Order: sequence, then structure tokens, then C-alpha cells
Amino acid sequence: MPKPENIEPHKWEKGQSGNPKGRPRKYVSQLTEIGYKKSEINDTIQSMMAMTLDELKEVWENPKATILEKTVANAMKKSLEKGTLYSLETLLSRVYGQPKQETHTDVRIIDKFDFDE
Repeated sequence: MPKPENIEPHKWEKGQSGNPKGRPRKYVSQLTEIGYKKSEINDTIQSMMAMTLDELKEVWENPKATILEKTVANAMKKSLEKGTLYSLETLLSRVYGQPKQETHTDVRIIDKFDFDE
């Protein structure tokens, strides 16, 4: 059990946030804020997902690439470097939607309810 004297110095001040910068913004939100249409974003993601690693590297290093292309390339690059598919999953679900998820529910209908039992 933690001791109160050890907790006091680490308590938040009233009105202080434990996460002052908040959750990182999503790629699409950032891009729509600077003027890109969602259809442009989806088209770019779709075409860049078909690129090879060398093509993706060319986009990233190209000084004439758009912010949209660089942002998508950066998200893909980060996923590959970290060995995680999170950014790629986010981009794919943005274009193609979430995969269908099946659920199974058993429903029993009771015609009568006997309170004496």
C-alpha cells in the first residue's frame, strides 16, 4: 500500500492536466485542417500503399512532394521502422473501412415467467 507522504509530492495541482499536450492529432485531421479534401487524402493513401519501399523513399526525399504525400510517406515509414502496423492499419481503414467483425448472440425468449419457482 502506498504511503500518503510519498504520494503528496506527486499529486496534480488543481486545474493541472496530467497530459498537457493531449493525444496526438490524427493524420487526416491535420491534413483536412490545412485544406486537403478527404477524397484527395484517400486517393493518395491508396496509390502510395501500392508503392515499393524505393518508391516510397523517393517520395519522402523529393523536395517537390506535397505535404500530403510526405505525411502519408512518413506514417508508412514510421510503421516500418517501429515494426508495427498501427499507422498502416489506420491509413488502410481510412481508405477501405474497417473489416467486418462477426458477433454471435444467443437470445432466449421467455413466454411466461412464474414467480412461484
